[in-house]
Amino acid sequence: MLVDALKSEAYRISRNRTAIFCSVLLTPLLIIVGGLIYLLMTKAKGDALAAKANLPVELGNQPVNLAEAFGFAAGNGANGVLLVFMLLAAAAVYAGDYRWETWRLISARNGRPWLLLGKIGVMKALAMIAMLTTLVAAFIYFISQALVTGRPMSFDLTDFKLVEFLLTWLLSYIRIVQYGLIALLAAVVSRSLLAALFVPWALGFVQTILGGPLMPILGWSPADWASQLLMPGLAYDTLKAAVSPGPMPLPDGVVAKAITSLVLWCVVPVAASTAWFQRQDLSKE
Repeated sequence: MLVDALKSEAYRISRNRTAIFCSVLLTPLLIIVGGLIYLLMTKAKGDALAAKANLPVELGNQPVNLAEAFGFAAGNGANGVLLVFMLLAAAAVYAGDYRWETWRLISARNGRPWLLLGKIGVMKALAMIAMLTTLVAAFIYFISQALVTGRPMSFDLTDFKLVEFLLTWLLSYIRIVQYGLIALLAAVVSRSLLAALFVPWALGFVQTILGGPLMPILGWSPADWASQLLMPGLAYDTLKAAVSPGPMPLPDGVVAKAITSLVLWCVVPVAASTAWFQRQDLSKE
């Protein structure tokens, strides 16, 4: 039953080329194009300053280590641009049957929980594909850096930490899936494609304000339960800092709070959506 739901959802989203392009390809293209423009502008400005200061051309000619693309892609996999564009696919997958009134046609052929799990499974696959394309874009960016600056290329894995890379990659993947699950709950409750598209964005905007200027006003600190539970983005950043420790140690107990927050932000939307969906009358959908 789950396999059937996965196959049907995968086929349907594969026919939606606009959603696929925006969610999977647009962000990597922006990384490549934006990175190339940045490199060209930096190179032109740097050359002008070097010529003005009579610096030798060989200065700063160390190789570009392409292996650093792994860390770049993992650390920036769940960037804000990708999260927003992934909502286009999430809205199409989670709310498409409400928009086109096709629930009554497919709900008779499979169990409702399997239908939702099939949609979630397809979004998980899209999230992984989006991260892989981001990795490809990272390699292209580093290669472009070598070509634009005239520096040699290398592939040195001496400082590469496999466990750190895998954990960071996993955290970014979970963050993308978690953000999309908000769209699932919004779609099921509202039966609206626009709600599935804009509710996660609006909630993310509110959380950004809450974690910025409002946090000192409320008297919260990033290590408090309220901060970690209400802001999954903060929990994600906390766990990234735990995987790649900086000079400042994390407060005691904050990692457990961050893990709890991300787990709840994944489990609660799925459980609430399933329970709500089971009670819905789909005779007119």
